[in-house]
Amino acid sequence: MVETKSSALDNFSLTRGGALDWLLVRLGHGEDVPHLLVRKTLFAVLITWLPLFVLSLVQGRALGQDITIPFLRDFAVNVRFLIALPILILAESGIDQKWRILTLNFLTSKLVADADVPVFQKLLEKTSRLRDRALPELLLLLAAFLPSLFVKTELLMSGISNWHTIGTGASALSMAGWWFNYVSVPFFRFLLLRWIWRLFLGTLLLWRVSRMRLYLVATHSDMAAGLGFLSQGQEAFSPIVFAGGTVIASQVANAIAYQGATLSSMKFPMIAYAVIAIILLVSPLLVVSPVLYKIKKKALLEYGALVAEHNQQFDQKWIQNKPSSNEVILGSNDPCSLIDLGSSFLVVRQMGIVPVDKPTLMSLTLAAALPMVPVMFLAIPVNQLLQLGLKLLG
Repeated sequence: MVETKSSALDNFSLTRGGALDWLLVRLGHGEDVPHLLVRKTLFAVLITWLPLFVLSLVQGRALGQDITIPFLRDFAVNVRFLIALPILILAESGIDQKWRILTLNFLTSKLVADADVPVFQKLLEKTSRLRDRALPELLLLLAAFLPSLFVKTELLMSGISNWHTIGTGASALSMAGWWFNYVSVPFFRFLLLRWIWRLFLGTLLLWRVSRMRLYLVATHSDMAAGLGFLSQGQEAFSPIVFAGGTVIASQVANAIAYQGATLSSMKFPMIAYAVIAIILLVSPLLVVSPVLYKIKKKALLEYGALVAEHNQQFDQKWIQNKPSSNEVILGSNDPCSLIDLGSSFLVVRQMGIVPVDKPTLMSLTLAAALPMVPVMFLAIPVNQLLQLGLKLLG
């Protein structure tokens, strides 16, 4: 057996790498990962949220009755930079650990033959080199900044006085509005885009591995020929889905609290986000679908022929021909083999070609929906909530 531990496996990471991490390492902040994540989170909050608070306070836009949405009463900005942004950073450790375990599982479960382990290691190294390139993150940074040149304020806050602007002109940004538009939001967009980039890296790795000679068995009880564990890798992204959900929910909360919107009128963006998030997280698993389809198609023919032959022999022995007097069906192994083989064929028929399970779908759905719960409390009067609760209790 080839040793499953290797430098490629030990050093493989879906999140640690790239130009930003390289810079942190050069500055001496790349040794202790848990402490590094905490420092990165504090640094991110200090350059995104704190300047907004200070600048809005200086210009009298933090509190007061002069404007409809002062800074400290803006659900969207505070949730985005005090809740969603920390989650986007702190989630790195858990997701990275989960993907490392899943990667190792290709070897421990013998999906990759011992002779093909060097090829598998080269694929990991290839993915790591792509992750560490500076150009992708520079392009992400550019993509994160470009929208700020055309959009000067939050879309759901246009036409209403808020801390982003001064005076009546939408283009007259306050100092806090300027920092929000050109520093805070691009930084947040960059973190989101970098997660999409990491998701692409994971998808590319799965596609490359699926092209290897994997030992996949159609009768595997995970209903995915042995690749059912890949669903856990996508489930690990639930914190990212939750973070995005808090951003959507907080903007909806602003619309309800300050612009007279109703929960029913804002249900489309909430539902649309949940659907898009689930599709985005499940679609990477489609790269292994062609392989699973071929395996299922082949297994249906092979196991179908085997079941037919076995059932014909059983029929000849126990139904068509009278068995000898010293043979009785009670206690015979023949019915057991008939049931076992039939069960195996049933597994092949029920085998899916997308290795995603119900717990993963439920986890992603829950992560997208949970941030909407506080919005319901904001939109629905307390007495109605109490009445609804009493009805549910019977």
